[in-house]
Amino acid sequence: MESWLFLLAILLIAWLGKNQSLQIATVVVLVIKLIPNTSKLLTTIGQKGINWGVTVITVAILIPIATGQVGFRDLWHAFKSPVGWIAVACGVLVSVLSFHGVGLLNASPEITVALVFGTIMGVVLLRGIAAGPIIAAGITYCIIQVLHLSLQ
Repeated sequence: MESWLFLLAILLIAWLGKNQSLQIATVVVLVIKLIPNTSKLLTTIGQKGINWGVTVITVAILIPIATGQVGFRDLWHAFKSPVGWIAVACGVLVSVLSFHGVGLLNASPEITVALVFGTIMGVVLLRGIAAGPIIAAGITYCIIQVLHLSLQ
């Protein structure tokens, strides 16, 4: 019962915050939860969903290359500017943070609740996008390492 209330509260917050992505995601989870015998499906989505999501995002990012909107000339021009080099560095940083974030979530799944709550707050109150829990987990991992904190 608690999970239903929690999901409905998230749906209400998403609705009040006018965040369509969070609304759709919450409704999808509620619908799956309504269908009998879907606990294995929910577990599978929970375990593999991040990888599926990254794949979908990567496909979307590659579409401009496929349509010819972006080519080698654009890549070359990016390397000619400081902004391009900053973008490359940030891409590397985010991928490393994401790697450590996934590791942290696997090692300490209870952190997920705090990350999800923080992401919802950012999405609803600051008009952010719910693409950051993995990166947030990576930043959390880095802070934990720097401060020599224990996961217990």
